[in-house]
Order: sequence, then C-alpha cells, then structure tokens
Amino acid sequence: MKTKQSVRERIEARESLLSPHAQRSAQSAGREIQETPSPLRTEFQRDRDRIVHSKAFRRLKHKTQVFVAPQGDHYVTRLTHTLEVSQIARTIARALNLNEDLTEAIALGHDLGHTPFGHVGEDEVDRLVRGEGAPGSGFKHARQSLRVVEAIEKDGAGLNLTAEVRRGIASHSKPQGDFLSPGMVESLSLEAQIVRISDAVAYLNHDVMDAFRAGVIDEHEVPPGVFDVLGNRHSLRVDRIVTDIVENSWPATGEDGPARGENRTPVITMGPVVRQAVNDFRAFMFERVYVPEDVGAQGRAARAIVKLLFVYYSDSLGEIPAEYQLRAESTERAVVDYVSCMTDQYAMRKAEALEPGISDPVRAGVS
Repeated sequence: MKTKQSVRERIEARESLLSPHAQRSAQSAGREIQETPSPLRTEFQRDRDRIVHSKAFRRLKHKTQVFVAPQGDHYVTRLTHTLEVSQIARTIARALNLNEDLTEAIALGHDLGHTPFGHVGEDEVDRLVRGEGAPGSGFKHARQSLRVVEAIEKDGAGLNLTAEVRRGIASHSKPQGDFLSPGMVESLSLEAQIVRISDAVAYLNHDVMDAFRAGVIDEHEVPPGVFDVLGNRHSLRVDRIVTDIVENSWPATGEDGPARGENRTPVITMGPVVRQAVNDFRAFMFERVYVPEDVGAQGRAARAIVKLLFVYYSDSLGEIPAEYQLRAESTERAVVDYVSCMTDQYAMRKAEALEPGISDPVRAGVS
C-alpha cells in the first residue's frame, strides 16, 4: 500500500507549485466527520467524485435550465449547464494556477438544490415558504444545494464534503446588476469566485442560443454593443470573456507579486469593457428571456404544479419518502426538500395524478 499511498502524496506535492493564493487539499479545513485519507485521491478530488455519483447530480439531466420542460433535443438542461460551468471554471483555474480539483467540485455541485422548472419553480417555492409578499429568507437554490449535500443525500447522512467545497456551493448565486461590485466576493476563495463568474458566462451564452432556437428573441434584438464587444458566435463570446477574466485576474497567479504599495488579496474579475458588455447582456436576458418565461402560459402552469404538490404533501406527510424526513426539523422542511428535489417530469407525473391536465400547457411548450 506504500506505492498507492504515494499517489495522493504526489498530487499534494504538485499542489505546492500552485499560486500562493490557491487552496491546497492537504491544508483543507476538513470535513464535519473526520475520515481516513484516500491513498489515491486528494480531499477535493473525493468531493468531486461524491458529487458526480450522487442521486441529485443524476436528476439534473431532467431539470429545466430556462425553458420549461422543452421537447427539443438540443435545449440546455440543468445538467448540461453544470458541465459547461465546470469546463469554463476549470479552464480559468488552470490558467491562473489555482486549484482545479476544488474548482471542479464546486462547479459540479453548485446547482444540486435547484427545483423543477428552473427559476420559475424556485420563485414559487420561495413564495410558498415565505407567504405571498411576505419578507423573510425564503427558499434559495444555493442554500438548498448545500442542504442536499449536507442533509439529504445518502438517506440523510449527507456527502460529508470539505468546508471549502460546501462554502463555494453555498456562495455561487449572484444578484441582478453588477455582480462583480467590490465587497461581494472578498470572503470567498478564488476557486469559489471562479465558479461564481463561470456560472454567468455559461448561462448567458447558452441561454441566448436557446432563446434564438425557441423564437423568443432574434439576434438583431440583442443590444448591438454586446455582440460587438463579445463576438457574434457562441464560441467567440465564451473565449472573449474567459480570456478577459484570465488577463484581468492575473494577480491571482502570484507570479508578478503585489504592486508597489499594494497588499490586497486578488479577486477574479473582468476588465471594464467586457464587464460592461456582460452586464448589459445579463440585463437584456432578464428583461427579454428570464422574466417573460416566468409569466407565460408554461410558467403559470409550472407554478400551479409546484403549488399543488406543496399543498398536497403538506397535508400528506406520510407519502413523502423517509429519506426526506430523516433530517427535516418540520413538516414544511420535509415538503420543501421533497418537492425541490423533483425533476420536471416527475413533478408533472405526480401533479397529473392529483389533477389531470394540469401539466398540458407545460407539455405543449417549446420544441
């Protein structure tokens, strides 16, 4: 076993060559439950593998990204989105000499808590938890993703991930507007910041292609400055943004040292020109794609399905599988965990059994 033991040690030794700002698996803050180290994999590699083999990860292939339950073969799903985020994030981490394994683990786990029907479903669960128009923390998919890996997976035992991966998963969400504003990311590891920014790079570029495919918008409707700066093809836009992120985040490599009189921790960011174009792009997508998708016939039907299931299982706790009740501190928590973990198709089947025809507007959607 000495030879096998040296595999992990060899990988950890290579991590000493990473940027001084990188996270190192051998220096991880650890897991809530201590485990014997793997002879072959670092702690962050183990986290990545646990996420990939989880039931929640498999369900992502049947969860909406933007367009609710699309029938066409080429629309993005929550799983393909996750894979694109992972690919973009790994490219940036590698270029900046940061910890690629940690970045990949966070990226693969960042959306495990998403509801059926994408952000429409998330907003409806949030309304049901808070009460219509009421203040409060409500439901957020980033927090639910953390709950999935901590309290739902493995029949309530959780995946026992490292603190670094859990923190990155919980902190990937972004507000509308300029999500790179000062003060929003300084508390996050650079690897977590990479996933946060890569999430936006991925969804903006694949969601706009889906919007073109669905006939929701035409290319000429996108503000001209966006494609003028970023490029008129998907591959060009992704390459332009990623290259800009690497160039403007270069201090993260530690290669040049701090500027004279400067001792600030580096951040993952964009240059002003690309940053403005991305913010304009994002504002346009919210105005023309994300919000309209919420209020259309499909969005209303998706909301009705989520509400029907929420109300039904609140009165029928015995029909919720035991794995969702083991760590739930209340009936509402068990209902939220169960409904939010459903895929689009599973939610529609369950709702159809209670109210035939409720999912017809969803099934008649984009093709």
